[in-house]
Amino acid sequence: MNFGVILAGGIGSRMGNVEKPKQYLTVGDKPIIIHTLEKFYVNSNFEKIIVLCPGQWVGHTRDLVKKYLNDEKRVVVIQGGDTRNETIMNSIRYIEENYGLQEDTIIVTHDSVRPFVTHRIIEDNIRYAKEFGACDTVITATDTIVQSDDGQIISSIPERSKMYQGQTPQSFNAKDLKDLYLSLSNEEKEILTDAAKIFVIKGKPVHLVEGEVFNIKITYPYDLRVAETLIKGEK
Repeated sequence: MNFGVILAGGIGSRMGNVEKPKQYLTVGDKPIIIHTLEKFYVNSNFEKIIVLCPGQWVGHTRDLVKKYLNDEKRVVVIQGGDTRNETIMNSIRYIEENYGLQEDTIIVTHDSVRPFVTHRIIEDNIRYAKEFGACDTVITATDTIVQSDDGQIISSIPERSKMYQGQTPQSFNAKDLKDLYLSLSNEEKEILTDAAKIFVIKGKPVHLVEGEVFNIKITYPYDLRVAETLIKGEK
């Protein structure tokens, strides 16, 4: 079985003084999270789409799903965890309790504020996760990457041809991800930035999926203006 996992746990602190988390801001004529959900909802390969958000926003998110998708069976909203990876573990726990965790259970995890993900990217994630066990959507780095250990002086400048910028989806064999996460030490958990790093820390391969430049994450006020333009282009 394949499950879409929409991560909506952010509070949008970098968006500035807004009254709600950024995933609930309106772009075009709908909240950002609904634009994102629609990309997964139309894909018949998903048994269920699991949305994870802060506890105080669960009711509001369910209302949005009912209003815009009118389907509370295939789309379920549950509370996320304290961290990104704990939130993903909550989704796996839901799957295990309601469907059982099979050897071929796949989760496609995606930021709720990346509404421009394409059908091709989602399909590639499902296929590569089934084939390789883990995959990460990336685009090649167009700018030189500069590393600084102290934030003041350059420590190194990696070869740009080997550098990529991470996007989402990130997709995994759910059972493998759970087992690897539970095997992490507290020290290893502290250096995690995303779920793909769990596999990397444990020496497991993560296959690259080609992303798209326009698969942007809406983080800053400027991104909202870009998103409005892209929405108009889609229409």
